[in-house]
Amino acid sequence: MSLLHPDDLEPSRLARGAYASRRRFTYVDAAVLLGLMLCLLMLIPAKLIVPNMTALGRPGLIIAVLLFCWWVLARFSPRLAMIGPQPLRWVILLYVLSTLGSYAVGYLRGLTTMEANNADRTMLYTAAFIGVALIVADGMPNWSRLGLVLKVFVCCAAFMGVVGLLQFVLWTDVTVYLMVPGLEPLGFVPGFEIRGSGIRVASTTMHYIEFSAVMATALPFAIHFARFAATRRARQIFFVLALMVAAGIPATVSRTGFLAAALALLVMVPVWTWRMRYNMLVLATTLLAGMTVAKPGLIETVWGLFTGAGEDPSVTSRTDRYDMIYTYFVQRPWFGRGTGTWVSPQYQYLDNQWFAQALTTGIVGVAALALIHITAFTLAVMAVRRASREVDKHLCAALASTQLIGIVVAFTFDSFSFTTYATILWLMVGGCAAVWRFTHPQRTVRTSAPNRFGQEAGQRSTVRPPASAASPNP
Repeated sequence: MSLLHPDDLEPSRLARGAYASRRRFTYVDAAVLLGLMLCLLMLIPAKLIVPNMTALGRPGLIIAVLLFCWWVLARFSPRLAMIGPQPLRWVILLYVLSTLGSYAVGYLRGLTTMEANNADRTMLYTAAFIGVALIVADGMPNWSRLGLVLKVFVCCAAFMGVVGLLQFVLWTDVTVYLMVPGLEPLGFVPGFEIRGSGIRVASTTMHYIEFSAVMATALPFAIHFARFAATRRARQIFFVLALMVAAGIPATVSRTGFLAAALALLVMVPVWTWRMRYNMLVLATTLLAGMTVAKPGLIETVWGLFTGAGEDPSVTSRTDRYDMIYTYFVQRPWFGRGTGTWVSPQYQYLDNQWFAQALTTGIVGVAALALIHITAFTLAVMAVRRASREVDKHLCAALASTQLIGIVVAFTFDSFSFTTYATILWLMVGGCAAVWRFTHPQRTVRTSAPNRFGQEAGQRSTVRPPASAASPNP
């Protein structure tokens, strides 16, 4: 089949491991490192760190920081692989500038030792998070490599779901059997919390709400691969993985998980056929029935979470802090008290990322973070509209749903303080930008350039895919 342009060739069609951006062979690229980061982040309990380090010593976060360094070095290269525009870069630049501005304001205000240490640590977290987003946005060469990263994400989420279900059913912390030689536990270790007829479990994360948010974020992608995987056997495998991910949400006994999952499915429904909608309704009903049989009283407990929210101490404790938050906010409304300076136990827990953002980075920081989510969601929606294949539209819709989840769950817990979910959220931000690039009508934006002068080199390229290969996406 003919190509619109020789440089629209998917690198994977040259040969196994080949990439058109350099006409070379490679086995370690951005997708491989991102997959490794996800495995280290999700399979190893969050309480385990490299000895003599802080929470930044998690192996997965170390990879994330290195990805940021890699992206910065790549931008200084005279032979960039991705030479086209990318809106996310400019929005992230605004976010970084607002974060740096508040960081400086904090030191001008004068900080305690605890505040200063946490401010420095927050800046390193920021570097790790934006590094992941930018590597995905600029480093994914095609749909196949992005799909690989998301498949790893789904598999790791299913593993977390199994661990959470074992904890929920056995009332035993099975993460003690996941200790890794050479790592040591952090000071805080998440335990179990009894709620209604069940217990709240955190699996390999640091908190029950974080676990529920990760499962809800993974659910759309598990459904995607259960429907669109290349072979029937692969679809069957991902169907089982999707059930594990979905079953992990009730095990957290968390309002956040159910609300996030509902938002994700709400975004996905418009791109589903009526048969798919019917099948999902039947599966959801069957899953809830199975959970009820396995754990009698669970449905009543979950229903009580919403009907009795007004008297729930976990809700009232948040609303009781509104006056205190307002008092601090009006003192420094524009740039806040300083990036990362609202730290416990010096200050009270907020359990609300938007309030924490307002107090530490002010109105400017809140606007910058909101712009990140809005931009990522807009790019994913644009990709849905421009994609020509059903499978691509479905994947773009799944990415768009993650941004609504990110906005909403930030009201229920301080999401950036829990690094498993925060890193995954920024990975999804980068994914939204990547699919925008994949579906862009201009070749120089959507594809890799062979060298610095991509257009001229592309005109000289004579590489063609084999006759049996399907034509790549425009």
